[in-house]
Amino acid sequence: MNERHRIVQILSQGLGVGTEEIETLLEIPSDRSRGDLALPCFRLAGVLKRPPADIAKQAAADLSEKAVAGLASVEAVGGYLNIRFDPAVQAKKVLQAILDQGERYGSNEVGAGKTVVLDYSSPNIAKPFSVGHLRSTVIGASVGNLLAFQGYRCVRINHLGDWGTQFGKLIVAYRKWGEEVDLEGPSPIKALLKLYVRFHDEAEADPSLEDQGREWFKRLEDGDPEATSIWERFKSLSLVEFQRMYDRLGVEFDTYSGESFYNDKMQPVIDSLQEKGLLVESRGAKIVDLEPHGLTPIIIQRSDDASLYATRDLAAACYRHETY
Repeated sequence: MNERHRIVQILSQGLGVGTEEIETLLEIPSDRSRGDLALPCFRLAGVLKRPPADIAKQAAADLSEKAVAGLASVEAVGGYLNIRFDPAVQAKKVLQAILDQGERYGSNEVGAGKTVVLDYSSPNIAKPFSVGHLRSTVIGASVGNLLAFQGYRCVRINHLGDWGTQFGKLIVAYRKWGEEVDLEGPSPIKALLKLYVRFHDEAEADPSLEDQGREWFKRLEDGDPEATSIWERFKSLSLVEFQRMYDRLGVEFDTYSGESFYNDKMQPVIDSLQEKGLLVESRGAKIVDLEPHGLTPIIIQRSDDASLYATRDLAAACYRHETY
């Protein structure tokens, strides 16, 4: 039992007040010259029907009588009980605890039996690893380490940006202008980005390219062998590049289940929304109308039956809830 818990118990028993009440009132003084801990007795005065100064004096006497180890002094000042710890005793205890616990010093089990799902890093395949993704990676990994140190079961997910119409566009660009030698070179991701930029440049003069991009993404969603093979190549090249970064940072993940992972898990979500009467038709698309709640409608399925980010996000949320 540490000193604070011992102090709370003594004050609770001596004053006839619950431990939770004492724990709530104990504070670290803003003016540290008053002590390391202070107990304002003004709120207790209303409960005990006694002057705050008298309560503080009794509390000081109770603590002095029990001779709590590690205390340097206890003092009643007006309506406050001021408590000071012996620095030498505290330093010795802390150093001994560090020696005894080693790397586990400071850990606890406050999160035992609880699960936290962390979604971080989540870079887009076929694109360079950005500073924004680096920031997310470092913050997410740090939060995960802190939570694990407190006993939580942490599920670390790298929700890759590996799905969407942009991959239909990239497939079109690769089939039209791609060179295998560029993908086998030292900078395959730069080569893919160059193709993606060229697609948009060319599309300004030839808008039909946009339709081709949407068509190839629909083929990808439908499992077309050629579209799938090209997309898998993009993903494989990207993961190699990403892993180099993660290895340098010492970051690991439990799963790399990105947007594509939920491709076969979206229909149950759409069916569930339909069964609950939440889907409505709008210009051939299926949407959830959130205007009554002051929000814009969410498109769940386009008129060409292709899904959107919102659909995959809903599928991801449902899957994580059921799985973890």
